[in-house]
Amino acid sequence: MANKKPTSDPWPWITGEYEEGNPENPVAVVTCGSHMNNAPFLDAGAALAGPCKTENIGIEKMVANIISNPNIRFLIITGMEVKGHITGQAIEAFAESGIDQEGRIIGATGAIPFIQNLTPEAVERFKEQIETINIIDTEDTGTIVSKIKECVSKDPGALDVEPMTVEISEGGAEEEAHGLRPMAGEIVNVRARMKQIEAAVTNVGIQNKYAAGIYAGKIEGIAAGLTIVLTLFGLILKMGGM
Repeated sequence: MANKKPTSDPWPWITGEYEEGNPENPVAVVTCGSHMNNAPFLDAGAALAGPCKTENIGIEKMVANIISNPNIRFLIITGMEVKGHITGQAIEAFAESGIDQEGRIIGATGAIPFIQNLTPEAVERFKEQIETINIIDTEDTGTIVSKIKECVSKDPGALDVEPMTVEISEGGAEEEAHGLRPMAGEIVNVRARMKQIEAAVTNVGIQNKYAAGIYAGKIEGIAAGLTIVLTLFGLILKMGGM
């Protein structure tokens, strides 16, 4: 039997939108944007199973629960990808390459792949502990169960380390990253469109002011011309009367 280690107390370390099974099982299943019946996954040998919707704090919570249980050695990434966030791809990129000095997941293509709550040690622990299995966009229960059982059959035993715990602060984490405010793709598009509309309104205002100036100039010119004509006409009449 594969060697097993104690987990953090409590475990899972971070509460979330998942279901838990036997903590000695070697597999975690993340279903990205899909909400599925996790019971078959837990019965097949998963210690944790559930969705992960964001490529920042969602990944941080997932990592925190995995590194606090050295028995988990495989992470199956499945379910439908999250539009804009592209969380599944971000998880795989994180497991492969980690983060850069700014906290951005190297190679992630989502809108806000910034990690703020994980220490470099936590990132390295996750990379050392976990082998990822990518079956993103799969919602077939039989396929996922088969992958879980395959991982269980290859269980190398717990990583020979103590459980690592990290604190996750949610204050603005899904919107802010190192002073920036990256946004989801849909919001970026809306903001860009709003700026375009604002610029168009400004241009219309400028054009209206210009047109109003020309119109006012024409009126003033006509008035001045009439004044001159009437004055000259008056002078002519006066001279004729003399």
